[in-house]
Amino acid sequence: MSYPAVERTRVSLFIPCYVDQLMPEVGIATVQLLEHVGCKVHYDPRQTCCGQPAFNGGFLDEARAVARHMLDVFHLGDDPIVVPSGSCATMCKVFFPQLFEQPAEHDLANRLAARVWELSDFLVQRLGVDDVGAEFEHAVTFHDGCHGLRELHTHESPRRLLSEVRGLRLIEMGEARTCCGFGGTFAVKFAPISTAMAEVKCKSALATGAEYIVSGDPSCLMQIRGYIEKQRLPIKTIHLAEVLNSR
Repeated sequence: MSYPAVERTRVSLFIPCYVDQLMPEVGIATVQLLEHVGCKVHYDPRQTCCGQPAFNGGFLDEARAVARHMLDVFHLGDDPIVVPSGSCATMCKVFFPQLFEQPAEHDLANRLAARVWELSDFLVQRLGVDDVGAEFEHAVTFHDGCHGLRELHTHESPRRLLSEVRGLRLIEMGEARTCCGFGGTFAVKFAPISTAMAEVKCKSALATGAEYIVSGDPSCLMQIRGYIEKQRLPIKTIHLAEVLNSR
C-alpha cells in the first residue's frame, strides 16, 4: 500500500516521558507507522518532559522553565510535531501559550502549538490517511483519554483508523469517555478514588467481551494496566500506535 500524497512529508517526533521511560515499544511503533505511510521522521534527543506534571500541580514557574526548553528545541522549522499522547499534545498545543505573557515567548508558544498534532489526528486530518494497512485479529474496546477528548476533541480519528484494521472488531464500552482515574499526581494524592475510577473503567471494558483496551494515551494505559495486573483481569492493554503498526 502506498501513500503518494504523504511521501517525503517531514515530521518532528515528540516522545512523552511515559513512552521514553516505560513504553519504548510505543515510540518504536510510532516511528515505524509514520515511516510506513511515507513520512520522514526527525527526532531531536534534546527534548525533555513537556512540563505537564508541574503545570497540573500548580508549579507554574517550573512548568514554564520546562516549556521554555521545549520552545528552544522545536522552534526552528515548520514541520508538524507529532505526539503519541493526547495528554502531552494538549499540554504543548493548549497550555503552552497560557504559560507565557511576554510577547516574544507567547508568539513562539502559539507558533509551536499550531504545529502540534496528536498521532491519530495527524494521520486522519492532516495526511488524509484512514487505512494504514494494519492487521490485528482481536476484539478491542477504546478508551478516550480526558485531555485528547475534551481539549483536542480527538474522538473520530482513532475510530476511523481502527475501523480499517483487518480482522479487528471494535466494541464500544459504556464508559469510553469516563476518566480512568490517573490524572497524574491525582492517582497518588487520592489513591482510593483513583482506584475506584480504574475499577469502573475496567468493568465497563470487560462487559464488552473485548480482548484489549486500546488508547492513544500512554499514561491512561499505565493506570488501567496497573489495575488489570493487580486484579488479574482477563483483558490486556495496547497503544493505538501498536495496533496500527501490526502487520
